[in-house]
Amino acid sequence: MAAALLANVLYSSGFVLEKRALAALPEVTVRRPGRLLRLVLGSPLWIGGSLALAAGFAAQLVVYRTLPIAAAQGIFVSGLVLLVLLSARLLGEETSGRERYALAAILAALLMVVLSLDEGTETVGRAAPYPLVLLLCVPSLASGVWLYRAAERRALRRHRLPTTGVEYGVAVGLLYGVSSLAIKGVSGYWTSAASAGGALLDVLRSPYPYLLLFTGAFGLVMSQAALQRCRASLIVPVCTTVTCLYTAVLGTLSFGEALPDHPLRMALRLAGTALAVGVLLTMPKHDSAPRQPAPAKELTPP
Repeated sequence: MAAALLANVLYSSGFVLEKRALAALPEVTVRRPGRLLRLVLGSPLWIGGSLALAAGFAAQLVVYRTLPIAAAQGIFVSGLVLLVLLSARLLGEETSGRERYALAAILAALLMVVLSLDEGTETVGRAAPYPLVLLLCVPSLASGVWLYRAAERRALRRHRLPTTGVEYGVAVGLLYGVSSLAIKGVSGYWTSAASAGGALLDVLRSPYPYLLLFTGAFGLVMSQAALQRCRASLIVPVCTTVTCLYTAVLGTLSFGEALPDHPLRMALRLAGTALAVGVLLTMPKHDSAPRQPAPAKELTPP
């Protein structure tokens, strides 16, 4: 529990620091990844944010060794509250009434998932069949990259309203969902291996480090370009929700963690998942167009 709460603080702080650093940099784009990396690596503030995120991933590895996937995701998503507060305080970002209701509904949905857990019957899965993991992850990665490219093409159209970043958040969330499954897989080896050397060899024989390399490289470039264009207070909650739902649903199934056997708990888990997905589908896709100042009235002589 302490590691999960620490991960929340590190993630929220890391995203806010990166957003502040990106606001001071020239525009970055996924079409020029080399330039993007050169710019962000030259920013000490961005490096600080990325180190905070890396520490959050390390804390996540500890969490997955001791908590079921669904329970871990429920705790991770509570960090959205801290993120919204930091975004308002440090970035000056404001959320609309509709977006605040949507975030509250997402928190309620994931609270329902947490309440569906039964401490007496929940198990911590250690391993998953490699073919099943690849069957889930490869299409998800392809879908995330395709959705991001589609959002990029729409953003280039002239006379288009500014995007809120929902599509970007969903795309990056799919990549980070795969990353979470890979971290879960790595945690199982460090728990069951007799020695650190044996655990390292087992990890290298698995698909997990290579999934992490792919999601790390593409997620870095995609998330930074999206974060620079869109509000952190909206894109990060969307990304986090997609990641949590993806990991909780597919991770529970692939790692063999039991579903609730009590009808009420099962209903809470299904309803919470459906509510979160429904909120994402109905969130506004565009920011309002900036208001133009009213033309000054001409003064006519009396």
